[in-house]
Amino acid sequence: MARYQNIFTQVQLAHAPEMGIPLPPEEQGDRTKDTAFSYWMGKFGQAQIGPIYLGWLGIASLLFGFLAIEIIGLNMLASVNWDPIEFVRQFFWLGLAPPGPEYGFSPFVPLNDGGWWILAGFFLTLSILLWWVRTYRRARALGMGTHVAWAFMSAIWLYLVLGFIRPMFMGSWAEAVPFGIFPHLEWTNNFSLLYGNLFYNPFHALSIVFLYGSALLFAMHGATILAVGRYGGERELEQITDRGTASERAALFWRWTMGFNATMESIHRWAWWFAVLCTFTGGIGILLTGTVVDNWYLWAIEHHYAPEY
Repeated sequence: MARYQNIFTQVQLAHAPEMGIPLPPEEQGDRTKDTAFSYWMGKFGQAQIGPIYLGWLGIASLLFGFLAIEIIGLNMLASVNWDPIEFVRQFFWLGLAPPGPEYGFSPFVPLNDGGWWILAGFFLTLSILLWWVRTYRRARALGMGTHVAWAFMSAIWLYLVLGFIRPMFMGSWAEAVPFGIFPHLEWTNNFSLLYGNLFYNPFHALSIVFLYGSALLFAMHGATILAVGRYGGERELEQITDRGTASERAALFWRWTMGFNATMESIHRWAWWFAVLCTFTGGIGILLTGTVVDNWYLWAIEHHYAPEY
């Protein structure tokens, strides 16, 4: 029975490449013709690579994203005197900081005083927004719903709040998040300390609820489908008509253990909402910090949200 415990492996089928639905004549040249199959990609996803729809939106997005990463990376390299060994050794500590408070929210900042950060943020934002338009248009072209694009927009909302919207309301680029791994984490820690502990921010609490809830739903759904994989549980369309196999067993399991079960549709709806609301409520909490509430601990005491020690 151990061969059915498909946590790490899956059956890989060899077949002709799936090229997708035909494109309209004006878009025929925007999709690559070649495909390939990768054994290792097939270990954790679909083994087929390609075809890839390029289009001008995708190309422009990748170009602007490359420019942003180049600016950030070269500034990090310059900060260690262009030493590649030190760049690798100190990589997690390197960063690109926004302009200081003396520049306010002016777009005209000397490059070495934070102007590079503004330029990198501009290109990165362009890249992300162009990719959002790409996901929206590709979904419409395929006759799909636009759920992926709107879920992506929730994450973009949090990104824009951190790097543009909140600094704009605060009147200073210095309120934005630096680029870099540990500098980003240090900013988060200092941000919480400066504004009276972010844990007392109710929207932060909601964001964590949806974050943990997303992880729980993902684990429950993933475990359920893997558990009935021996009956073809991952082939959801077939489960609609082939009753008494995977879906029925999964439903019975959750009724036995929890008293009720999700449907094939509702579990994805729950997961979508939980994931979207995680970044959406997080963005609201960040935006209110410093603009509406200066100290979340004092706010929590005033509103009987926290005890007064």
